[in-house]
Amino acid sequence: MDKIRWGDFERVELRAGTIVRAEPFPEARAPAYKLLIDFGPDIGHKKSSAQITDLYTVEELVGKQVVAVVNFPPKQIGPFMSECLVTGFHREENSVVLATVDKDVPNGARLA
Repeated sequence: MDKIRWGDFERVELRAGTIVRAEPFPEARAPAYKLLIDFGPDIGHKKSSAQITDLYTVEELVGKQVVAVVNFPPKQIGPFMSECLVTGFHREENSVVLATVDKDVPNGARLA
């Protein structure tokens, strides 16, 4: 495992945000959803694509607070422009469990 310096970690903007919209992304190569996430007044809303269809439904995603990297450059995914990276953990069967907060925090709160 490569070691990083504290300054490297500080450059990554890991923020809490609430999913305000989730919808199927049928054009994606692998099953995915398109998400709209509210990161509060300073950052605003950002879009992301997430391959989490095997563990989550659209209905259960709306209102869920997630942890995302908000300072990556936008990435084109088919016809969709992703503006942040929602984080999660792979299970043995390769499905992804979202990284979430266990108590509500303000949207845009930075991982400490």
